[in-house]
Amino acid sequence: MKKTSISSFRLSAIASLSLLACSSWAQDNATLTPVIVTANPLGATELIAPVDQLNKFELLQRGQTTLGETLNGLPGVSSTYFGPNASRPVIRGLDSDRITILSNGSANLDLSALSPDHAVALDPLLIERIEVLRGPGVLQYGGSAVGGVVNVIDGRIHREPLFGEKGGVAGRLDAGLATGNKEQGGAVVLDAGTNRYTLHVDAMSRKTEDVSVPVSLDCTKNGVTTTDRRICNSASETYGGAVGGTMFFDRGYLGASLSTYDKNYGAVAEDEVTIRMRSNRYALEGELRELGSFLQSVKAQYSLTDYAHTEFEGSEVGTRFKTRGQDLRLEARHARIGQLDGVIGLQFDSSDFSANGDEAYAPNSRTRSSAAFVHEELGTGWGKLSAGARVESVRVESLGIDGNAAFTPGSRNFNPASYALGALWNVAPEWQLTSNVSLNERAPRHYELYANGEHVATNSEEVGNPNLAKERSANVDIGAAWRRGAHKARVQLFQHRFSNYISLEGTDLAASPPQYTYTQVQARFTGLETSGSVRLVDTLHKLDLGLRADTVRAENTSTGQPLPRIAPHRVGASLQWSRAAWNARLGVDRYAGQDRVPDGQRTTEGYTLWNAALSLRDKVGGLPALWYARLDNLTNTLAYSSSSILTQTRPGGVPLPGRSLKVGLQLSF
Repeated sequence: MKKTSISSFRLSAIASLSLLACSSWAQDNATLTPVIVTANPLGATELIAPVDQLNKFELLQRGQTTLGETLNGLPGVSSTYFGPNASRPVIRGLDSDRITILSNGSANLDLSALSPDHAVALDPLLIERIEVLRGPGVLQYGGSAVGGVVNVIDGRIHREPLFGEKGGVAGRLDAGLATGNKEQGGAVVLDAGTNRYTLHVDAMSRKTEDVSVPVSLDCTKNGVTTTDRRICNSASETYGGAVGGTMFFDRGYLGASLSTYDKNYGAVAEDEVTIRMRSNRYALEGELRELGSFLQSVKAQYSLTDYAHTEFEGSEVGTRFKTRGQDLRLEARHARIGQLDGVIGLQFDSSDFSANGDEAYAPNSRTRSSAAFVHEELGTGWGKLSAGARVESVRVESLGIDGNAAFTPGSRNFNPASYALGALWNVAPEWQLTSNVSLNERAPRHYELYANGEHVATNSEEVGNPNLAKERSANVDIGAAWRRGAHKARVQLFQHRFSNYISLEGTDLAASPPQYTYTQVQARFTGLETSGSVRLVDTLHKLDLGLRADTVRAENTSTGQPLPRIAPHRVGASLQWSRAAWNARLGVDRYAGQDRVPDGQRTTEGYTLWNAALSLRDKVGGLPALWYARLDNLTNTLAYSSSSILTQTRPGGVPLPGRSLKVGLQLSF
């Protein structure tokens, strides 16, 4: 009874923050600021699905060494946090293959969803912008996107000319140093061309040492144990780059890019295991516009990815995971029919996975999928309506591993189908209400069907179930957005109900390591996200107060147990000050303790993290320059992530990073 009361109080407090932010400051002629989202196939400025965007400046303010930690703290977004080098976004408590990561609107093929120690093959240093779309309205990217979509934009293939007929050159240089992990990092991005073509080159490097933390930890290497206030084996070296080019013609463009990403980092679950992750990606993209009375445009995107993840035990090669995948996406946008606008499309994916070594817990496999989708929007006098559908054909085949009797060949075929409806209502010039409902289906992944072995990263034996059915969910999302002048607020309520959620359930916890089996259960995710800001001072100085909060409650309704690794209730506030070229920020986030965990798992204590940032826009050698400094965890608080598997498998061994000061310079030209 006491826990229920506390949970109700927390939910009420979070809701009160959103109502407080929405209840004042009248201005009759204000409207909501338009936002153009690349991941929306219609390029709409009014979106029914909730979305957050991080631009270049915001990425400097919050950018970390991984995609997951960079996005962690956005409303509804947490991370898998497998130390400072491997971290994937978690949205509304949903992770792994229920979150789709895109690169410029096309599939980003890596193995980060397979295991939490596998890094995402993207680095924030080379990212131009990140879009985070939540909720059921993004099903055009697959049933796997039920949790949300993260679209990373790097500008390697430009869709519009950057320069005029006489041509030009543009770019940026970044350099940064940090104290907590002794980071040395930098990037260069260069574009050149005319109104008929653009050439693109980028490169980055980053080197870090073991990350400092507020507690002494043991580290055993070569039989010798030392103690230091650093996370053992958390150093890294990262290199990446790309070349790309785009040709423009009167009614469209055609572009291509080649990119590589190479990361060497320590596996913090094991003191002497290091990982080398390499990904080479080839992309081709083009669009034809103004095709006639029926078709407005046709767009095609193709990518080929070669990815390898090799684990080294000392200097010896251990297990090697590889995947080679292709993705082809075709979209045709039809001409407007009255107020009806829409896109139809086809998508084809293929991937070949292999695992070789003593720690290969999933067999070699082959996955092939094809899909057809449609997304339509109807404008009305009061807003708009949307409808979407996607049907897929998926074949997942186990090829086994030669000489390993734990894996036997087999195959499954699935036909997922997903449907969504949405509505946006412009209640008043400053108010919008949105709603989304959908039915989603997801085909099981190869490891959910065929895994059978020890997974060292999670300290468990994972057993697949070749008889799994499609995962089905019914989803609803209701939101309200408000803006008057510089004041704004947003609140979202959501629920995901799974009739057969694929969960890794403990089947022999007394074994060593404990055994877990992929099992289908009923599950429910319910939560709230809210954010807003208030302009306190608006003269030569500008001062804004930002408020944010989120909560998600996830449970296995078949057993009545909570689901594991769910982020706790969070509330935060920030003060943002600016005048002319100066900008400063002070923020605080309070994470509640997480005591809603399955039986036998460890709870986490609550903690408070403070951060601060200062920036100055100036000129260096006649070039626009941005100097910045950022202080993370300024009180050096000891904290552990409840959404990280390491909190369970290596208790006390991998806390969140301690205090760290990062300084840097960005030059633009």
